[in-house]
Amino acid sequence: MLNVKTLAAAVALGLAALAGTAQAQDKGTIGIAMPTKSSARWIADGDNIVRVLQAKGYKTDLQYADNDIPNQLAQIENMITKKEKALVIAAIDGTTLSDALGRAADAGIKVISYDRLIRGSANVDYYATFDNFQVGVLQAASIEKGLGLKEGKGPFNIELFGGSPDDNNAFFFYDGAMSVLQPYIDSKKLVVQSGQMGMDKVGTLRWLAATAQARMENLLSAFYTDKHVDAVLSPYDGLSIGIISALKGVGYGSGDLKMPIVSGQDCEIPSIKSIIAHEQYSSIYKDTRELAKVTVQMVDAIMSGKTPEVNDTKTYNNEVKVVPSYLLTPVAVDATNWEKILVDGGYYTKDQLTQ
Repeated sequence: MLNVKTLAAAVALGLAALAGTAQAQDKGTIGIAMPTKSSARWIADGDNIVRVLQAKGYKTDLQYADNDIPNQLAQIENMITKKEKALVIAAIDGTTLSDALGRAADAGIKVISYDRLIRGSANVDYYATFDNFQVGVLQAASIEKGLGLKEGKGPFNIELFGGSPDDNNAFFFYDGAMSVLQPYIDSKKLVVQSGQMGMDKVGTLRWLAATAQARMENLLSAFYTDKHVDAVLSPYDGLSIGIISALKGVGYGSGDLKMPIVSGQDCEIPSIKSIIAHEQYSSIYKDTRELAKVTVQMVDAIMSGKTPEVNDTKTYNNEVKVVPSYLLTPVAVDATNWEKILVDGGYYTKDQLTQ
């Protein structure tokens, strides 16, 4: 039987534990604005941020905007009205939030731009992302490797696809890729039969697979009735799947019509299955678990009155200010290493990718 002193000590410990729990649950609510659930990666991003924030004692308000700009703006304004402690925003259109972020600043709410840079506002406090120029470099390097360009092979025909022009990252992906591909285009080892180059001509609004598929079908019918397309620069897996559908529609990947080298990004399950099936050639792995951790570390530092850790203070100028950033390292994935990186690393199970 417990004596009085022991009982009192136990009660005190219990009260302290309850107080600690209450304190942990009283850190406030963090608003998380994600663009869409139509991409598996954004679902993973949202889930990962919520999980890590809640583990640190924050409440969360996760909203998806279905790729609708007014919807996302309304969601963010509602978060500001509710006086949420900080906002983590992956913007649909990085140019449309200036007024809302001004109101957030007036309310003392800090803003972290998540993966997509918010432009045109002085009220973006930090940016968490991957090295987006390097993403493009890796995509182009996979084409370089797949075609054997370093070994002097060629010439080859290539077509170029860019991401959504309202997403700042799309320009970094394209510029990174062209830093590798342009010398081969200049030396005629790579030939863009359509002549379509530059984000104004190759951009794919909202990253829509159907748009990429339709454009690839048009390119094939206009420029490749008697020529073979050997490579397609695609900046995102969703576009890659659309592009591959267009290619397969005219016989690529069957008989003597070899599938072109097609790049991608985000290691979405359909694309990894496509890589295993030797259709899509490569993708870029961006571990959203690590990006969530970096983002939450930023939030936690801000809420604690500390300065978040950053590793880049030069690259990301949003047209008003250079936003202090933390850049994570992307990794190229293809048929030779998908299992080691994605399965052994715990991002997917093997059954998810092979069944």
